Amino acid sequence: RGDNVGAGWGGTRGRAKAERRERGSGAVGVMKRIFGVRKEKAPPPSLDDATNSINSRGDNVDARIAKLDTQLAKYKAQISKMRPGASQDAVKRRALVILKQKRMYEGQREQLYQHGFNLENAAFAAQNIKDNITQVQAMKAAHKDFKKQFKAKELDIDYIDNMQDDMQEMMEMTNEINESLGRTYAVPDEIDESDLMDELDALELELGDEALEEGNEGEPSYLQEPDLPSAPTGQGADEFGVPKEQESEEAEPVAVNQS
Repeated sequence: RGDNVGAGWGGTRGRAKAERRERGSGAVGVMKRIFGVRKEKAPPPSLDDATNSINSRGDNVDARIAKLDTQLAKYKAQISKMRPGASQDAVKRRALVILKQKRMYEGQREQLYQHGFNLENAAFAAQNIKDNITQVQAMKAAHKDFKKQFKAKELDIDYIDNMQDDMQEMMEMTNEINESLGRTYAVPDEIDESDLMDELDALELELGDEALEEGNEGEPSYLQEPDLPSAPTGQGADEFGVPKEQESEEAEPVAVNQS
C-alpha cells in the first residue's frame, strides 16, 4: 500500500510540473505575440564590403557611359551624312540629350572614384592599426621571454666573469706544463754567433759541391754542352766561306805539279 501511495504521489508531482511548463510556455508565446521577437542585429559592413560595393557601382556607371558613347558615335555619323534641315536638327537634339546623360554619369563616376579612394585609405589605416597591435603583442611576448631567459644562471655576468678567469688560469697552467715538458737535456745553451755563422758557411759550401758533382754525373748527354771548335781569329773568307789562308795553302801544291 505504501508503494502505491508513493507512486501516486510521484505521478501527481510530474503532472504538476508538466502543467506549469505548459502554462509558462503559453505565457511566453503570448508575450512574443504582443511585444514581438527581438531580432538579432546583423554585423555592420566591413570596409572591404563597402569598397567592393563602390567598385561594382563604378563598373555599372562605366558600362552606361560606354553605351552612351556608342549612341553618340552613331548620331555623329548620321549628322555628317545628313543635309542641314529639320531632320538634322532632330538628330542633334537627341544627341544633345545623350550627351547630357553622359555628363551626368561622368559626374557620378568621379564621385564613386573619390568614395572608393577614401574607403581604401580608411582600410589601409585600419590594417595598419591591426599590424601595430600585432607587433606590440609580439614584442610583449618577446619581452616576457627575455626576462625569463635572463634569470638563468648561465647569463649571470658574475658567473661569466669567474668562468673566464678560470679559463685564463687554466690556459696559463697549460702553457707552463708545455714549456716544462719541452725542455731539452745535455744540450749546450750558449753558442757563439761567429761559430754559428762559420758552421753555416761551411755547410753551404759542402752542399754546393755535392750538388755540382751530382749534376755533372747524372746529367744526360742531350743536356750536356757539346765540344765545339774554336772560333776563327778574324781571317778573311771567300764567297764560299773558306778562310783565305787555307785556300792559298791548298793552291801551292797545285802550282808545283804544273811546273
